[in-house]
Amino acid sequence: MWSPGGVPVARSVCCPDYPSHGHLSHGHLPPEPTVPRIICPPGPTVARAILPALITPRMLRRHNKQGSVTMKGLFMDAVDDLAAIFRQVVRPDDPHVDVQERGHIAPDELPGLLAGYDFVLDDHTQMPTEAMRACHGLRHIIFLGTGARSYMHPDELEAIGIKVHIIKGYGDIAVAEHSIALMWAAARGIAAMDGGMRRGEWIRSEGSQLTGKTLGLLGFGGIAGEVARIAGGSGMRVIAWNRSHKSAPGVTFVDLHTLLQESHVLSLHLLLHDETHGFLTAERIARLRPGVILVNTARGALVDEAAMIAALKSGHIRHAALDVFVTEPLPAGHELTTLPNVTLSAHSAFRTPEASEALLRRALDIACKVAGKT
Repeated sequence: MWSPGGVPVARSVCCPDYPSHGHLSHGHLPPEPTVPRIICPPGPTVARAILPALITPRMLRRHNKQGSVTMKGLFMDAVDDLAAIFRQVVRPDDPHVDVQERGHIAPDELPGLLAGYDFVLDDHTQMPTEAMRACHGLRHIIFLGTGARSYMHPDELEAIGIKVHIIKGYGDIAVAEHSIALMWAAARGIAAMDGGMRRGEWIRSEGSQLTGKTLGLLGFGGIAGEVARIAGGSGMRVIAWNRSHKSAPGVTFVDLHTLLQESHVLSLHLLLHDETHGFLTAERIARLRPGVILVNTARGALVDEAAMIAALKSGHIRHAALDVFVTEPLPAGHELTTLPNVTLSAHSAFRTPEASEALLRRALDIACKVAGKT
Protein backbone atom coordinates (compact mmCIF):
# COMPACT_ATOMS: atom_id res chain seq x y z
CA MET A 1 0.00 0.00 0.00
CA TRP A 2 1.27 3.48 -0.88
CA SER A 3 0.87 6.82 0.86
CA PRO A 4 0.14 10.04 -1.06
CA GLY A 5 3.88 10.71 -0.95
CA GLY A 6 4.69 7.43 -2.65
CA VAL A 7 5.90 5.59 0.45
CA PRO A 8 4.69 2.06 1.31
CA VAL A 9 2.78 1.79 4.60
CA ALA A 10 1.03 -0.95 6.57
CA ARG A 11 -2.16 -2.36 5.12
CA SER A 12 -5.41 -1.62 6.91
CA VAL A 13 -8.18 -3.84 8.20
CA CYS A 14 -10.32 -0.75 8.77
CA CYS A 15 -10.62 -0.34 5.01
CA PRO A 16 -12.34 -3.37 3.36
CA ASP A 17 -10.35 -2.95 0.14
CA TYR A 18 -7.08 -3.77 1.87
CA PRO A 19 -6.51 -7.16 3.54
CA SER A 20 -4.53 -7.35 6.78
CA HIS A 21 -1.55 -9.39 7.94
CA GLY A 22 -2.41 -9.18 11.65
CA HIS A 23 -2.23 -5.38 11.88
CA LEU A 24 -4.94 -2.77 12.07
CA SER A 25 -4.31 0.81 11.00
CA HIS A 26 -6.60 3.75 10.55
CA GLY A 27 -6.99 6.12 7.65
CA HIS A 28 -7.88 5.69 3.98
CA LEU A 29 -5.09 5.42 1.42
CA PRO A 30 -5.14 5.23 -2.41
CA PRO A 31 -4.66 1.90 -4.23
CA GLU A 32 -1.19 0.52 -4.91
CA PRO A 33 0.43 1.42 -8.22
CA THR A 34 1.36 -1.45 -10.49
CA VAL A 35 4.81 -0.08 -11.33
CA PRO A 36 7.76 1.06 -9.18
CA ARG A 37 7.58 4.67 -7.99
CA ILE A 38 10.32 7.25 -7.71
CA ILE A 39 10.59 8.97 -4.31
CA CYS A 40 11.99 12.51 -4.28
CA PRO A 41 12.09 13.76 -0.71
CA PRO A 42 12.23 17.51 -0.04
CA GLY A 43 15.62 19.07 0.31
CA PRO A 44 18.49 17.53 -1.68
CA THR A 45 17.35 16.31 -5.08
CA VAL A 46 18.11 12.64 -4.56
CA ALA A 47 15.94 10.13 -6.39
CA ARG A 48 15.64 6.48 -5.42
CA ALA A 49 13.86 3.78 -7.39
CA ILE A 50 12.14 1.45 -4.94
CA LEU A 51 10.56 -1.87 -5.82
CA PRO A 52 7.42 -2.40 -3.72
CA ALA A 53 8.17 -6.11 -3.31
CA LEU A 54 11.40 -5.27 -1.52
CA ILE A 55 9.90 -2.83 0.96
CA THR A 56 8.23 -3.84 4.22
CA PRO A 57 5.88 -1.51 6.15
CA ARG A 58 8.48 -0.89 8.84
CA MET A 59 11.35 0.03 6.54
CA LEU A 60 10.13 3.57 5.92
CA ARG A 61 8.08 6.03 7.92
CA ARG A 62 5.04 7.62 6.39
CA HIS A 63 5.27 11.02 4.75
CA ASN A 64 2.53 13.59 4.81
CA LYS A 65 1.34 15.64 1.86
CA GLN A 66 4.11 18.14 2.35
CA GLY A 67 6.69 15.33 2.32
CA SER A 68 7.79 15.73 5.96
CA VAL A 69 8.35 12.67 8.14
CA THR A 70 5.45 11.72 10.45
CA MET A 71 5.61 9.49 13.50
CA LYS A 72 4.24 5.98 13.43
CA GLY A 73 3.09 3.83 16.35
CA LEU A 74 2.12 0.28 17.25
CA PHE A 75 -0.51 -0.93 19.72
CA MET A 76 1.12 -4.31 20.22
CA ASP A 77 -1.15 -6.19 22.65
CA ALA A 78 -4.73 -5.06 22.01
CA VAL A 79 -6.61 -8.03 23.47
CA ASP A 80 -9.82 -8.33 25.52
CA ASP A 81 -11.88 -6.04 23.24
CA LEU A 82 -9.28 -3.24 23.28
CA ALA A 83 -8.88 -3.35 19.47
CA ALA A 84 -12.62 -2.81 19.01
CA ILE A 85 -12.63 0.08 21.47
CA PHE A 86 -9.58 1.56 19.74
CA ARG A 87 -11.58 1.69 16.48
CA GLN A 88 -14.29 3.65 18.28
CA VAL A 89 -12.07 6.35 19.75
CA VAL A 90 -9.46 6.89 17.02
CA ARG A 91 -9.78 10.08 14.97
CA PRO A 92 -8.69 10.78 11.38
CA ASP A 93 -6.05 13.29 12.46
CA ASP A 94 -4.42 10.98 15.04
CA PRO A 95 -0.92 9.65 14.29
CA HIS A 96 -0.77 6.41 12.32
CA VAL A 97 -1.08 3.42 14.68
CA ASP A 98 -0.95 -0.24 13.71
CA VAL A 99 -2.75 -2.65 16.05
CA GLN A 100 -1.86 -6.23 16.90
CA GLU A 101 -4.20 -8.44 18.89
CA ARG A 102 -1.58 -10.54 20.65
CA GLY A 103 -1.92 -11.72 24.25
CA HIS A 104 1.72 -12.69 24.86
CA ILE A 105 4.87 -11.19 23.39
CA ALA A 106 8.23 -12.57 24.47
CA PRO A 107 11.02 -10.06 25.20
CA ASP A 108 13.21 -11.42 22.40
CA GLU A 109 10.44 -10.58 19.89
CA LEU A 110 10.40 -6.89 20.77
CA PRO A 111 13.29 -5.60 18.60
CA GLY A 112 11.83 -7.12 15.43
CA LEU A 113 8.26 -6.23 16.33
CA LEU A 114 9.05 -2.58 17.10
CA ALA A 115 11.44 -1.96 14.21
CA GLY A 116 10.36 1.13 12.29
CA TYR A 117 8.05 2.47 14.99
CA ASP A 118 8.53 5.73 16.88
CA PHE A 119 6.12 4.93 19.74
CA VAL A 120 4.31 1.92 21.14
CA LEU A 121 1.13 1.45 23.19
CA ASP A 122 1.65 -1.23 25.85
CA ASP A 123 -1.24 -2.77 27.77
CA HIS A 124 0.45 -5.65 29.60
CA THR A 125 3.67 -6.68 27.84
CA GLN A 126 6.92 -6.96 29.78
CA MET A 127 9.57 -4.64 28.29
CA PRO A 128 12.93 -5.45 29.94
CA THR A 129 15.66 -2.90 29.42
CA GLU A 130 18.11 -5.28 27.75
CA ALA A 131 15.57 -6.21 25.08
CA MET A 132 14.65 -2.57 24.57
CA ARG A 133 18.27 -1.58 23.92
CA ALA A 134 17.94 -3.24 20.54
CA CYS A 135 14.74 -1.33 19.65
CA HIS A 136 16.50 1.31 17.61
CA GLY A 137 14.32 4.26 16.64
CA LEU A 138 11.70 3.73 19.34
CA ARG A 139 11.43 6.90 21.43
CA HIS A 140 8.20 6.59 23.42
CA ILE A 141 6.30 3.91 25.34
CA ILE A 142 2.71 4.86 26.18
CA PHE A 143 1.74 2.52 29.00
CA LEU A 144 -1.99 1.97 29.36
CA GLY A 145 -2.34 2.76 33.05
CA THR A 146 -0.23 3.86 35.98
CA GLY A 147 1.60 0.63 36.86
CA ALA A 148 4.37 0.76 34.29
CA ARG A 149 6.98 -0.25 36.86
CA SER A 150 5.39 -3.69 37.08
CA TYR A 151 6.31 -4.24 33.43
CA MET A 152 9.47 -2.21 32.80
CA HIS A 153 12.09 0.06 34.39
CA PRO A 154 11.17 3.61 33.26
CA ASP A 155 14.36 5.21 34.62
CA GLU A 156 16.59 2.73 32.82
CA LEU A 157 14.61 3.15 29.61
CA GLU A 158 14.84 6.93 29.77
CA ALA A 159 18.61 6.59 30.12
CA ILE A 160 18.71 4.84 26.72
CA GLY A 161 16.46 7.42 25.10
CA ILE A 162 13.00 5.88 25.52
CA LYS A 163 10.45 7.98 27.40
CA VAL A 164 7.73 6.11 29.33
CA HIS A 165 4.34 7.83 29.59
CA ILE A 166 1.64 6.69 32.04
CA ILE A 167 -2.06 7.52 32.13
CA LYS A 168 -3.74 8.55 35.37
CA GLY A 169 -7.36 9.10 36.29
CA TYR A 170 -9.02 7.29 33.38
CA GLY A 171 -10.54 4.55 35.57
CA ASP A 172 -10.87 6.06 39.05
CA ILE A 173 -14.59 5.34 39.30
CA ALA A 174 -14.28 1.85 37.80
CA VAL A 175 -11.50 0.79 40.17
CA ALA A 176 -13.23 2.36 43.18
CA GLU A 177 -16.47 0.52 42.46
CA HIS A 178 -14.54 -2.76 42.11
CA SER A 179 -12.78 -2.09 45.42
CA ILE A 180 -16.12 -1.60 47.12
CA ALA A 181 -17.53 -4.73 45.44
CA LEU A 182 -14.57 -6.80 46.70
CA MET A 183 -14.96 -5.32 50.19
CA TRP A 184 -18.63 -6.29 50.46
CA ALA A 185 -18.05 -9.70 48.86
CA ALA A 186 -15.32 -10.39 51.43
CA ALA A 187 -17.42 -9.15 54.34
CA ARG A 188 -20.33 -11.44 53.46
CA GLY A 189 -18.41 -14.48 52.16
CA ILE A 190 -20.06 -14.30 48.74
CA ALA A 191 -17.34 -16.22 46.86
CA ALA A 192 -17.34 -19.11 49.32
CA MET A 193 -21.13 -19.47 49.21
CA ASP A 194 -21.18 -19.20 45.41
CA GLY A 195 -18.49 -21.85 45.03
CA GLY A 196 -20.16 -24.17 47.52
CA MET A 197 -23.53 -23.98 45.83
CA ARG A 198 -21.95 -24.76 42.46
CA ARG A 199 -20.53 -27.91 44.07
CA GLY A 200 -23.95 -28.86 45.43
CA GLU A 201 -23.19 -27.66 48.96
CA TRP A 202 -25.39 -25.37 51.08
CA ILE A 203 -22.88 -23.12 52.86
CA ARG A 204 -24.32 -20.44 55.12
CA SER A 205 -21.81 -18.15 56.76
CA GLU A 206 -22.21 -15.22 59.11
CA GLY A 207 -20.87 -12.07 57.53
CA SER A 208 -19.83 -8.64 58.75
CA GLN A 209 -22.11 -5.62 58.73
CA LEU A 210 -20.02 -2.68 57.53
CA THR A 211 -22.26 0.29 58.35
CA GLY A 212 -20.53 2.14 61.19
CA LYS A 213 -17.26 0.28 60.67
CA THR A 214 -13.95 1.98 59.80
CA LEU A 215 -12.51 1.85 56.31
CA GLY A 216 -8.81 2.74 56.13
CA LEU A 217 -7.30 3.95 52.87
CA LEU A 218 -3.57 3.33 52.49
CA GLY A 219 -2.65 6.04 49.99
CA PHE A 220 -5.02 8.72 48.79
CA GLY A 221 -5.38 9.71 45.14
CA GLY A 222 -8.22 9.77 42.66
CA ILE A 223 -9.28 6.16 43.19
CA ALA A 224 -9.17 6.40 46.99
CA GLY A 225 -11.22 9.59 46.78
CA GLU A 226 -13.96 7.74 44.89
CA VAL A 227 -13.81 4.83 47.36
CA ALA A 228 -14.20 7.33 50.22
CA ARG A 229 -17.23 8.88 48.52
CA ILE A 230 -19.00 5.54 48.07
CA ALA A 231 -18.07 4.16 51.50
CA GLY A 232 -19.02 7.37 53.25
CA GLY A 233 -22.40 7.27 51.56
CA SER A 234 -22.94 3.74 52.87
CA GLY A 235 -22.42 4.84 56.46
CA MET A 236 -18.79 3.84 57.00
CA ARG A 237 -16.25 5.95 58.86
CA VAL A 238 -13.36 6.70 56.46
CA ILE A 239 -9.79 7.35 57.57
CA ALA A 240 -6.71 7.64 55.38
CA TRP A 241 -2.94 7.91 55.38
CA ASN A 242 -0.94 9.38 52.55
CA ARG A 243 2.78 9.93 52.04
CA SER A 244 2.14 13.64 51.39
CA HIS A 245 -0.39 16.01 52.97
CA LYS A 246 -3.94 15.63 51.68
CA SER A 247 -7.42 16.68 52.73
CA ALA A 248 -10.83 15.56 51.51
CA PRO A 249 -14.44 16.03 52.66
CA GLY A 250 -15.63 13.26 54.95
CA VAL A 251 -12.15 11.74 55.37
CA THR A 252 -10.05 11.91 58.53
CA PHE A 253 -6.33 11.75 57.82
CA VAL A 254 -4.32 9.91 60.45
CA ASP A 255 -0.80 8.60 61.00
CA LEU A 256 0.14 5.17 59.69
CA HIS A 257 0.07 3.51 63.11
CA THR A 258 -3.51 4.69 63.72
CA LEU A 259 -4.60 3.60 60.24
CA LEU A 260 -3.32 0.06 60.73
CA GLN A 261 -4.78 -0.34 64.22
CA GLU A 262 -8.24 1.17 63.69
CA SER A 263 -9.25 -0.09 60.24
CA HIS A 264 -11.86 -2.85 60.06
CA VAL A 265 -11.19 -2.81 56.31
CA LEU A 266 -7.84 -1.73 54.85
CA SER A 267 -7.87 -0.82 51.16
CA LEU A 268 -4.57 -0.23 49.32
CA HIS A 269 -4.18 2.71 46.95
CA LEU A 270 -0.45 3.39 46.71
CA LEU A 271 1.49 3.73 43.48
CA LEU A 272 4.18 1.08 43.13
CA HIS A 273 7.78 2.32 43.00
CA ASP A 274 11.04 1.62 44.79
CA GLU A 275 9.90 3.25 48.04
CA THR A 276 6.53 1.46 48.21
CA HIS A 277 7.58 -2.00 47.01
CA GLY A 278 6.71 -4.40 49.84
CA PHE A 279 5.29 -1.48 51.86
CA LEU A 280 2.89 -3.69 53.82
CA THR A 281 5.61 -5.72 55.52
CA ALA A 282 5.23 -8.62 57.94
CA GLU A 283 5.76 -6.18 60.80
CA ARG A 284 3.02 -3.82 59.55
CA ILE A 285 0.66 -6.73 58.90
CA ALA A 286 1.17 -7.79 62.53
CA ARG A 287 0.03 -4.30 63.63
CA LEU A 288 -3.29 -4.57 61.76
CA ARG A 289 -6.50 -4.87 63.77
CA PRO A 290 -7.17 -8.61 64.32
CA GLY A 291 -9.83 -9.86 61.89
CA VAL A 292 -9.22 -7.07 59.34
CA ILE A 293 -10.42 -7.36 55.75
CA LEU A 294 -7.64 -6.50 53.28
CA VAL A 295 -8.58 -5.16 49.82
CA ASN A 296 -5.95 -4.65 47.13
CA THR A 297 -6.78 -3.21 43.70
CA ALA A 298 -3.48 -1.30 43.45
CA ARG A 299 -0.44 -3.56 42.93
CA GLY A 300 0.39 -6.99 44.33
CA ALA A 301 4.00 -6.08 45.06
CA LEU A 302 2.91 -3.51 47.64
CA VAL A 303 2.37 -6.42 50.06
CA ASP A 304 4.72 -9.04 51.50
CA GLU A 305 2.80 -11.93 49.95
CA ALA A 306 4.22 -14.66 52.21
CA ALA A 307 3.39 -12.63 55.33
CA MET A 308 -0.14 -11.98 54.04
CA ILE A 309 -0.72 -15.68 53.41
CA ALA A 310 0.55 -16.55 56.90
CA ALA A 311 -1.82 -13.95 58.41
CA LEU A 312 -4.74 -15.37 56.40
CA LYS A 313 -3.99 -18.87 57.66
CA SER A 314 -3.81 -17.71 61.27
CA GLY A 315 -6.98 -15.63 60.99
CA HIS A 316 -5.21 -12.36 61.82
CA ILE A 317 -6.41 -11.22 58.40
CA ARG A 318 -10.00 -12.45 58.26
CA HIS A 319 -10.28 -12.13 54.49
CA ALA A 320 -8.23 -10.80 51.56
CA ALA A 321 -10.02 -9.54 48.46
CA LEU A 322 -7.44 -9.22 45.69
CA ASP A 323 -7.48 -7.98 42.11
CA VAL A 324 -3.68 -7.74 41.74
CA PHE A 325 -0.82 -10.16 42.37
CA VAL A 326 2.96 -10.31 42.49
CA THR A 327 2.93 -12.66 39.48
CA GLU A 328 0.31 -12.12 36.79
CA PRO A 329 -1.48 -14.07 35.51
CA LEU A 330 -1.75 -15.83 38.86
CA PRO A 331 -0.18 -19.29 38.31
CA ALA A 332 -2.49 -22.31 38.44
CA GLY A 333 -2.40 -23.90 41.86
CA HIS A 334 -1.01 -20.78 43.56
CA GLU A 335 -1.48 -20.93 47.33
CA LEU A 336 -3.90 -18.00 47.28
CA THR A 337 -6.31 -20.10 45.21
CA THR A 338 -6.41 -22.77 47.94
CA LEU A 339 -7.43 -20.50 50.83
CA PRO A 340 -11.15 -20.25 51.64
CA ASN A 341 -10.84 -16.73 53.03
CA VAL A 342 -9.57 -15.16 49.82
CA THR A 343 -11.69 -13.60 47.05
CA LEU A 344 -9.93 -13.23 43.70
CA SER A 345 -10.47 -11.27 40.49
CA ALA A 346 -8.18 -11.18 37.46
CA HIS A 347 -6.72 -7.63 37.52
CA SER A 348 -9.95 -6.33 36.05
CA ALA A 349 -10.94 -3.50 38.36
CA PHE A 350 -10.37 -0.95 35.60
CA ARG A 351 -12.21 -2.93 32.92
CA THR A 352 -15.40 -1.08 32.03
CA PRO A 353 -16.30 0.31 28.59
CA GLU A 354 -16.25 3.85 29.96
CA ALA A 355 -12.79 3.45 31.50
CA SER A 356 -11.35 1.67 28.44
CA GLU A 357 -12.60 4.39 26.09
CA ALA A 358 -11.09 7.10 28.26
CA LEU A 359 -7.82 5.15 28.55
CA LEU A 360 -7.32 4.65 24.82
CA ARG A 361 -8.39 8.19 23.95
CA ARG A 362 -5.87 9.61 26.41
CA ALA A 363 -3.22 7.28 24.99
CA LEU A 364 -3.91 8.67 21.53
CA ASP A 365 -3.81 12.21 22.91
CA ILE A 366 -0.30 11.47 24.23
CA ALA A 367 0.61 10.08 20.80
CA CYS A 368 -0.61 13.33 19.23
CA LYS A 369 1.53 15.33 21.64
CA VAL A 370 4.75 13.38 21.03
CA ALA A 371 4.08 13.52 17.30
CA GLY A 372 3.71 17.30 17.43
CA LYS A 373 0.02 17.28 16.46
CA THR A 374 -1.11 19.39 19.43
